[in-house]
Amino acid sequence: MNLESLLRLNRTIRVIGFDDAPFIRGAGGNVSIAGVVCAGTRFEGMVWGQVQQDGFDATEVICKLLIGRKFLPQLHILLLDRIGFGGFNLGNLPELANNLQLPCVTVMRRQPDLAAVEEAMSRLPNFKERHKLLQQAGPIYNYSPFFFQVSGEEPDVIAGVLQRLTDCGKVPEALRLAHLIAAAVITGESSSSA
Repeated sequence: MNLESLLRLNRTIRVIGFDDAPFIRGAGGNVSIAGVVCAGTRFEGMVWGQVQQDGFDATEVICKLLIGRKFLPQLHILLLDRIGFGGFNLGNLPELANNLQLPCVTVMRRQPDLAAVEEAMSRLPNFKERHKLLQQAGPIYNYSPFFFQVSGEEPDVIAGVLQRLTDCGKVPEALRLAHLIAAAVITGESSSSA
């Protein structure tokens, strides 16, 4: 059943939200990522992986955590906390949507300063490749209180889904929990800024 039907029929939407764990910029190595599965806003499970800091493996790692595993057949949508993990290891939104056969969405707390993002990315190797991934994610939509990019679904539908998946505030619960859990595992306590 597609997202529009799930919304219309008031059915439970199953989501996975990915966020990265705290890391020391410029230290290199791997950064942990947490993927939290929720039915609506209720926690149901999680996956855990690692991506290379400022690397190019975020899309591949997320696919490996889901394809052929137990959660993917249950899911209706995938959310990313912003497009970059471990700095500028950018997810390829269209490729994720195609490989997972799910609408894939990056969610941001505010409108990003794209000029500042591009300037920071330009200091890393493979700028053109990173810039292309940023452009492939598509336009940033603003449906208050959400800012997002989407591949595989209409923005109007996604805005309604994000409302349904958010308990309070501006962050869907799956992303809020991924943020809290990833921070707790790495630092010993959850951070306050979910």
